[in-house]
Amino acid sequence: MRHELVIFDCDGVLVDSEPASNRIMADNLTRHGLPLTAEQSMELFVGCSMAGVKDKAISLGADLPHDWVEQVYSEEYACLRKGVPLVAGIRELLARLDAGGISCCVASNGSEDKMHITLGQNGLWERFHPNAMFSAYKLGVSKPDPGLFLAAASQFQVLARDCVVIEDSTSGVTAAIRAGMRCLGYAAHDDGARLRALGAEVFHHMAEVPALLEI
Repeated sequence: MRHELVIFDCDGVLVDSEPASNRIMADNLTRHGLPLTAEQSMELFVGCSMAGVKDKAISLGADLPHDWVEQVYSEEYACLRKGVPLVAGIRELLARLDAGGISCCVASNGSEDKMHITLGQNGLWERFHPNAMFSAYKLGVSKPDPGLFLAAASQFQVLARDCVVIEDSTSGVTAAIRAGMRCLGYAAHDDGARLRALGAEVFHHMAEVPALLEI
């Protein structure tokens, strides 16, 4: 089947920002009474909105100030400004989508400010902003709620069944399935079993995507 719209997650799918972000997160939460490694932070929080991270961290014993989200974002942004690479194969995949006349956009639980930093330094901010960028912080709905993806489909006037989502988190896969969209689960660091169990078609390199989309 031909897909009309490809919806990319941002962190971990377009840009390889998760390692740096989770080092900052782990260090910050350790200072606030919840000792974590970067690997544990990724296990707990990848795919969560920052408000969701705050709630989960408090439930696990962290003592966080009321303005913690702003504080940790400030630390994270300072780190990301030092440089974040694109995920391998993304430029080539975007070029293939363009050549095939397939629209694409980004839908993220992260803020537009964060995407401005990570996508901007890689030349992709102008490609997606503002009409092809959907942030949970701007829309007020976050994955695993399907609203973010449905808003993207509505903006592009495309039916959910004609969309494909590329995600690397359980919350993102869940949102895609709830939206009635095909989901490709990007598993860069493991076998993708958790994504597959939720209904994603797992792949391990962006070079695999054109064949999966039959382009």
